[in-house]
Amino acid sequence: MGSASRNASTSTKAALASLGKAVDLATAEQLFAAGRVIAESSQLRSTLSDPAINIAAKEGLLSNVFGTTLGASATTLLVAVVSSDWSSQDDLLTGIEDLALRVAALSAPASLSIDSELFAFSRVVATDNELELALGAKMGDSATKGALVADLLGGKASEHTIVIVSALVRQPLGRRIGALLAHAASVVADQSGQAIATVTSAAPIAASQLASLTKSLTKMYGRELRLNLEIDPSIIGGLRVQVGDDVIDGSVSSRINDLRLQLAG
Repeated sequence: MGSASRNASTSTKAALASLGKAVDLATAEQLFAAGRVIAESSQLRSTLSDPAINIAAKEGLLSNVFGTTLGASATTLLVAVVSSDWSSQDDLLTGIEDLALRVAALSAPASLSIDSELFAFSRVVATDNELELALGAKMGDSATKGALVADLLGGKASEHTIVIVSALVRQPLGRRIGALLAHAASVVADQSGQAIATVTSAAPIAASQLASLTKSLTKMYGRELRLNLEIDPSIIGGLRVQVGDDVIDGSVSSRINDLRLQLAG
C-alpha cells in the first residue's frame, strides 16, 4: 500500500471513530456489498478513485448507484473513502473492506473474539483441500460461496464472523483464502488495540511458557498481543513467531537449513 493509501486509511479510520456507536453489523454488511458493486464496474472504480474528480461529483454518483440501499452510517463512511486519495483502485477496494471489518469489530460484544474464530476457520480450510478449492475457485459463483460459508459456520461461529467470511470469499481481490482470513483477523485485532502473533511449535506449549512468551512479545511490540497457536512437527523443535510482516524463526529446522547453506557455501 502506497503512502497516499496509508494517509487515506488514516482518514477513513478517523471518520469511523467520529461515528462512535452509530455503526452496527448491518453497516458492515452494507459496506461489503457496496465494495462488491464497485469492484464489478471498471468505470465506477475508475471514477471513484480518480483524485481529479471533485467530491460532490463522487457523492452524486454514489447516490445514483446505491440510492437508499445504504444506511446513514455506511453512506458517511463510503463518502469518506471516495473523498480520500488512494494509490490505486485496488487500494480503494481494500479500504472499503477494511472499514467493513473494523465496523464488524466495533459492533461485536466485548466477549466475542472474532479474530480467534477466523483463525480457527483458517485451520479447517488449510487441512481440507476440497473446501479450500470450493471457496477459492476463481470460476465459482460468489453468492454460492457465501452461502456455503453460512452453512459451514452456522451454529459454530458468531454472526459477525459469518458475515465477514462470507463477504471475503465473495470478493477475494486476488488473494487466497488463507491470506484473506489472516488479513481480516489482523484488522479486527487492530481495531481492538491488539496485534496477532502466530506461534508455530512442533508440540503443544505449556501454559506457563505461553504466558512468558506473551509477556515478552507484548514488551517487544509495545501493545497487547493475541497468540494463535499452530502445531507443525516439521519444525522439529523451537518456535517460529510471526507478528505482521515480522518473523522470528528459532525453530530447529531453520537452524539445520542455515547450517546446510553454510556447508554448501
